Amino acid sequence: MIGSARIAKRFADLKAQGRTGLVAFTTAGDPNLDVSSAILNQLPEAGADIIELGMPFSDPMADGPAIQASSQRALDNGASMIRTLDMVRGFRDNDSDTPIILMGYFNPIYIYGVEKFVTDAAAAGVDGFIIVDLPPEEAEMRDPVEQAGLSFIYLTAPTTDDQRLPTVVEHASGFVYYVSVTGITGTKSAATQDIESALERLRRHTDLPIAVGFGIKTPEQAAAIGQHAEAVVVGSAFVNQIAENLNPDGSAQDGCTEAVLDLVRDISRGLTA
Repeated sequence: MIGSARIAKRFADLKAQGRTGLVAFTTAGDPNLDVSSAILNQLPEAGADIIELGMPFSDPMADGPAIQASSQRALDNGASMIRTLDMVRGFRDNDSDTPIILMGYFNPIYIYGVEKFVTDAAAAGVDGFIIVDLPPEEAEMRDPVEQAGLSFIYLTAPTTDDQRLPTVVEHASGFVYYVSVTGITGTKSAATQDIESALERLRRHTDLPIAVGFGIKTPEQAAAIGQHAEAVVVGSAFVNQIAENLNPDGSAQDGCTEAVLDLVRDISRGLTA
């Protein structure tokens, strides 16, 4: 089972279990390749239902300071697109069930070669993509992704009106990512009642599961939003946990991996409480 089928099965399992999924974000190679791989490989055991693996990029325009810093740490320590795919390949050696979504920007993919990248990503075990700076009108990457049986996941936001939504969701697959606030990642949070009404409107345009992200940092926030969404996305909180467990020279402290996983467990427990 690969790609869109693996994502669909995960959401079907979550529905059958009557619970909200946790989509956990981490940047590939942050703070270094060894620690990043250790975190990635243990995320499912800690409670992650779906993994968003950030592709490090030098100019992550939609991301806030935390994820920008994580990308720079990763690049400084040798991260690359090839090594990101190697991490996925290593993950798949022991986990054939947890969906992995690559999230990032189009420039590194364009440099790699779009069709080659999609082919290599599928072979490594990637299930889908969130490419922040590719609008739905751009089919250069979407077509190869669809042909490979993978998912192209689009972002919607509070500013995406009813006229725009049909265009956004027309080619979406896997799930729809609702960005609950305008602005960059990890800087503020939306009110739960605003998210509830926004999701009601979004569901008039799509039957796909909806994952809500941007600004979710605590088990309590995740639980509140999880009452209305099929999944919640947490990223900056985990990335900040890495940053808080680094030595002054940027190397990882001994407890860095476990500190991140402990927070994943806390938020996962918040969703299932």
